[in-house]
Amino acid sequence: MAAVVEKTFQFVIVGGGIAGVTCVEQLSSQIPSAEVALITARPQIKAVTNYKQVSQTLEEFDVEERPSSVLEEKFPNLTVIQSAVKSLHTQSHSVETADGQVFGYEKLCICSGGRPKLLTQENPHVLGIRDTDSAQELQKRLSNAKRIVVVGNGGIALELVYEVEGCEVIWAVKDKAIGNTFFDAGAAQFLIPSLEAEKPERDALVKRSRYTTEEPAVGTSHTFTADRNPRGLGVGPTESGSALGPDWHEGIALRGAEQVSRRVSVEYQCEVEKIFTSEELLNSQQQTLEPENAGAWPVYIQLTNGKTFGCDFVVSATGVVPNTEPFLHGNKFALADDAGLRVDEHMMTSEPDVYAAGDVCTACWEHSALWQQMRLWTQARQMGWYAGRCMAAHVLSEPIELDFCFELFSHITKFFNYKVVLLGKFNGQGLGSNHELLVRCTKGHEYVKVVLSGGRMVGAVLIGETDLEETFENLILNQMDLTRYGEDLLNPDVDIEDYFD
Repeated sequence: MAAVVEKTFQFVIVGGGIAGVTCVEQLSSQIPSAEVALITARPQIKAVTNYKQVSQTLEEFDVEERPSSVLEEKFPNLTVIQSAVKSLHTQSHSVETADGQVFGYEKLCICSGGRPKLLTQENPHVLGIRDTDSAQELQKRLSNAKRIVVVGNGGIALELVYEVEGCEVIWAVKDKAIGNTFFDAGAAQFLIPSLEAEKPERDALVKRSRYTTEEPAVGTSHTFTADRNPRGLGVGPTESGSALGPDWHEGIALRGAEQVSRRVSVEYQCEVEKIFTSEELLNSQQQTLEPENAGAWPVYIQLTNGKTFGCDFVVSATGVVPNTEPFLHGNKFALADDAGLRVDEHMMTSEPDVYAAGDVCTACWEHSALWQQMRLWTQARQMGWYAGRCMAAHVLSEPIELDFCFELFSHITKFFNYKVVLLGKFNGQGLGSNHELLVRCTKGHEYVKVVLSGGRMVGAVLIGETDLEETFENLILNQMDLTRYGEDLLNPDVDIEDYFD
């Protein structure tokens, strides 16, 4: 390669998100004398703050955007290079940045994250939400909007439809229930009433009740409205750099131009057929719209259930794909079926001295029976931390074993203002028909689901303040036979914790 190498670092990390920053922190702490470079396209990096180990595997933390100088002040041997990566040359162990600089590395970790799967490229009426900039663009556009269509059923879609006020939301989901990535239909039905209610100032006491779940028929829609006197419509200044982390909507007022508090219509089991402008609509003789609506909106979206809706803009929240683009050309990376960089149990890719962590990679070691990869903040942090440990161990010729955090899948988050804890095979993933479910539900208060296989607990979903996460985590990890407890396991009058402490 003709380009001159500016400098060679012992460790180069690409990407200023949670995985990359955690990897840098781990490496710099373990080998303080090592020359480390962080290559990131943005002046801000994402930092983990308020980290709390809740139990053996559960952790809670906030994500904040901070200037990269904060990291350089903390670690004197760290150099932050602000530029995107143009290309990677694994044979010569060098990285070329977009501004033409070339840096050598002894070991490299790719933490470039994921990019949004957009419904359509280059359409000004379709907004993908991925980072702080796009979240602020959403806030700006919402302030003049009367109706938006949200497409997607993952975490960002769930948070968005709950947070948006003063604007009608049409929510198109491809599944039979909302939040399919995280919940079953029962948990979805527990959460749905939150869309009809005013956002709570604080939790109210609700008496216990039982209810059954019914699947919506294909092509059906449900509408939920919460009316109240709206808060002041003015959008105040947001704190600069509110990260698109687990609480990305905190500090961003997601308010539209209408007086209604919240109005959400869910269209189930449908995907996007076509997106067009009002001119294209008038030319195409669409029969599914009321005549007075034709041409009234900037953009129209036709769903596979035959319905067409006009709206101010469409939010594409259909997940992410691994952001491998600049690293593949001229190299021989093995890719997984989901297009992520394959990594082994030491976070190493198929190219020598190249590691990967976070959304860009796919864990291709033999998984524990109770763990699965999901592209979530918690796993980005865990993988970045573990990759840093592996890189350091390899340089120091120390043995390293797969970290305990990959033993049991665990995640804490918040949806519709409820605390949500997911453990193990919480949706019976990969268990086929060989499992049974125990469910306890107190409407408006808590939803507890346990997945049992062969009499042993293998997964759980806890919604609300259940205080059961540690007990259930222990029961899953120690694989105790629970057959003799039967349904008493979830009997609210029996204190399970007394059994198993």
